[in-house]
Amino acid sequence: MHVAELNIGRVKYALDDPRMSGFMDNLDRINALAERSPGFVWRMTGDGNNAMDVGFEAAPDMNMNMSVWESAEALEAYVWNTVHVQFYRRKTEWFEHLDQPWFVMWPVEIGHCPDLSEAFERLEHLRANGSSEYAYDWSALPHLKEWMAKRCA
Repeated sequence: MHVAELNIGRVKYALDDPRMSGFMDNLDRINALAERSPGFVWRMTGDGNNAMDVGFEAAPDMNMNMSVWESAEALEAYVWNTVHVQFYRRKTEWFEHLDQPWFVMWPVEIGHCPDLSEAFERLEHLRANGSSEYAYDWSALPHLKEWMAKRCA
């Protein structure tokens, strides 16, 4: 099995607003880094090389990315152990705070690239039921619990 992830957010400003430049000017670089990272399989793209223009009827005002990785550990290494983490730490500059879960992972068959309907169904399951084998977040990965507690302290 592989691991799919959906990460959604609502930008604070128009994508061409100068306040978004720190994010938008680095998006291609961060996406290229993901594609070169060990364990990367696939990522959703729109008309450009990113998914910022991909819309979904369940969340028309949201921006999203979705990808597939060989394992949650491979995704973890990319997110927390590369330059990507520097942009993650700045997310409040560009994205509004959301009052419910905005990130979900779930198992997918090798070779399967999920669509947004599948992804949002998993996210809704996480929101309604908490982490499970069906849909989970970082807290469901036992080796990350201590690390996340230290990072968030």
